[in-house]
Amino acid sequence: MSFLTPLALIAGLLAIPILLLYMLRLRRREVTVSSTFLWQQILQDREANTPWQKLRRNLLLFLQLLILALLVFALARPYVIVPAVSAGQIALLLDASVSMNATDAPDSTRFAEAQRLALDMVNTMNAGDVMTVIRVADQPEVLSPYTGDANALRAAIQNAEPSHASADWNAALTLAAAGSAGSADFNAVIISDGGGMLNPSDDSIQLPAIPGDLQYIPVGTASSNVAISALATRALPGEPPQLFTQITNYGNEDARVIFNLRVDGSLFAADEVTIPANGSIPLALDELPATFTTIQAGVTLPTDATTTDYLADDNSAWAVNSTSGGRRALVMTEGNLFIEQVLRSLPGVEAFRGDINRGLPIEQFDLYVFDGWLPATLPDADMLVINPPRSTPLFAVGAESQGTATLNPRVRRDDPRMTFVDFSTVNILQFRQVTASWADTLISADGGALLLAGEQNSSQIAIITFDLRDSDLPLQITFPILMSALLDWFTPPSVINAPDGLNVGDTLPITLPPGADAINVTYPDGTTRAVQGAAFTDTATPGLYTVTALADVETISTGQFAVNVFDAGESRISPRASIILGDTVVTTTVEEEIGQREFWSWLALGALLVLLIEWIAYHRRMTAPTLFRPLTRRSVPA
Repeated sequence: MSFLTPLALIAGLLAIPILLLYMLRLRRREVTVSSTFLWQQILQDREANTPWQKLRRNLLLFLQLLILALLVFALARPYVIVPAVSAGQIALLLDASVSMNATDAPDSTRFAEAQRLALDMVNTMNAGDVMTVIRVADQPEVLSPYTGDANALRAAIQNAEPSHASADWNAALTLAAAGSAGSADFNAVIISDGGGMLNPSDDSIQLPAIPGDLQYIPVGTASSNVAISALATRALPGEPPQLFTQITNYGNEDARVIFNLRVDGSLFAADEVTIPANGSIPLALDELPATFTTIQAGVTLPTDATTTDYLADDNSAWAVNSTSGGRRALVMTEGNLFIEQVLRSLPGVEAFRGDINRGLPIEQFDLYVFDGWLPATLPDADMLVINPPRSTPLFAVGAESQGTATLNPRVRRDDPRMTFVDFSTVNILQFRQVTASWADTLISADGGALLLAGEQNSSQIAIITFDLRDSDLPLQITFPILMSALLDWFTPPSVINAPDGLNVGDTLPITLPPGADAINVTYPDGTTRAVQGAAFTDTATPGLYTVTALADVETISTGQFAVNVFDAGESRISPRASIILGDTVVTTTVEEEIGQREFWSWLALGALLVLLIEWIAYHRRMTAPTLFRPLTRRSVPA
């Protein structure tokens, strides 16, 4: 055993004044007695008042000297030489990816086991060693900069939490290597199960080369895991929505699971399936409710299962109705390709073409575009009517107006829908004279209105009074600008556009709708937070998120998106025995360095316990026993 601060042993000389105090102090206790004549110890007390008496056996003196000895040895910081993983300048990379939540560790999760191993490294650091702790998840995080303070390193490791995301090892190693500049004794230590970045050819991790030495400490023992590896929905015009999901067994034994599907929170289907070892089974459902909003799929093991599922994070997946993220427009035309092309070019719009010979389908759409054709009964929905062939209860169609020389189109500039619309160069051969008492004229000509728009019976309706093929509008930039302005008015664009969902850690672009002044996001746990900026990055928890656009505290637009754990590298939890760093294969690290294990904290704890014993002994000694019983009065017979 050696000492890091041997000069602290000089503090042991404090035992001398303690001994002197015991030799000089008065050995007297105050006791209340009935008479000094009855107190025979007074003579001995007078003898004790004389200084420089011979020391007697005293429990308090022994305890106080023991406390001093323990504290002095603690200040001297005794240590013993033990094997260590690394020494010098150490960059500790602590894997906090989703696979580290696996429960096959001896006591708890793999991450808890990684924390224990990291604390052992801190406990065996040499006096001159420094260490930084980097938490490796979707974004590497420096928990502690380079320091030799063991307490700060322990606190950083103990306060770390695992994530539900994949690990970005390239960024983490780049961050670690950045701190090695100018150091001749740099070492990087990875504590991980080796998952997250698989090379399909040899099933190992491919990492960029970094300077210094790399040590790899694997955690985990098992490979048994069942996961939902894919979940998606789609809908074709005139058909019910369809669901596709895939269940994967990453273990080495066949797994029997119960698959359950919830639609809008209610159980919709459940079935028991067997997944072959290291295989997958696709499942499809063709008859989902047409108006569903959200779907949650899950797998659980039956009570009599013979296999174990060590990772629960990938047992559930969510999906949002792909038709709810955008606007669905039905185009009824005899073959006007200009309309179909412009609708398909606009973001957030799904355009479907109908058959005018079969009439309107039963399925509902967000917008109906009628080009030169009208159904017998107009739908109770938003409509864009182009070149109406006849009058309806909503509007009247008159004669055609001809003559481009006297057209002189005029745009209503005070209407926000016409902010960027320019009709000065548009040429029109002819148009119909359409009137509607409920509509505003947005674009007019000398012979009548070219564009009418307004609201009727809770539906927004716009009427273009001419055939697009009788003009050069489709050939000008004004056409997509006009259509985009009208579509934004019909149905304000969704605040988000992520129908296929995201992986944990992905970034979601957010669009602030016109008139909105705030964006709130409701997390899967029900908490709501405000979002600043045009991107949402806090997708750390799998589940369903709700985005709400507000204008003066009033909700004007909402949207939902799903965040899932779809990463085969993380779901394949079988620990890797080696990793590849550049061209070097790194296997499991063996403790080859020399480290120091201190135990001053145990000495300090022992001193505290002895101090407690000394306090109890002192108070017991200061409590004197009762020397006399109180007199009792007795009655004497007369």
